[in-house]
Amino acid sequence: MKLRYAMVCSSNQNRSMEAHALLKREGLDVASYGTGQHVKLPGPSLREPNVYEFGTPYKHMLDDLRRKDPELYRRNGILPMLKRNVSVKTAPQRWQENAADGTFDVVLTFEEKVFDMVIEDLHNRNHVLLKPVLVINLEVKDNHEEAAIGGRLALQLCQEFETIENWEDCVDDVIINFERQNNRKLLYSISYY
Repeated sequence: MKLRYAMVCSSNQNRSMEAHALLKREGLDVASYGTGQHVKLPGPSLREPNVYEFGTPYKHMLDDLRRKDPELYRRNGILPMLKRNVSVKTAPQRWQENAADGTFDVVLTFEEKVFDMVIEDLHNRNHVLLKPVLVINLEVKDNHEEAAIGGRLALQLCQEFETIENWEDCVDDVIINFERQNNRKLLYSISYY
């Protein structure tokens, strides 16, 4: 069964884009989003992040940070991350503004706060289709190494869902098996469009 997936983190930069890139490479139908108010990237200090609006092209961010301090942003992995992002899609998108993108079968978040925001947003939408959507949280720290691991785990989980006829009938089994195999606890909920 061909399912439609959404990968969601806070800024649609690191965790969601790593998973998006992997799923896309494997031929899955995937999109990605962030739930924050703005897109934030590390800056020269914790109190000086680089802040962009959702919809700002990754290429613009890449050029901007290359101008500011290419050595710093190469060393901390931001430039390579943005190069990957440019190859996946044009710009970060905000989950709360994605209604025109259609519905998803499975939404995977990478942080409990993001999971809660997605559930709340789905709850506040008009439920005209009554189409179920499975929302799963796979907790992943927001750093490049953990994002790479989280992306592979997201791919493994989504590939498992691709092998079943109807996820609603066996979601519990898929989740339990994944948790056992990977020693990771997942949160999940079913919502509706």
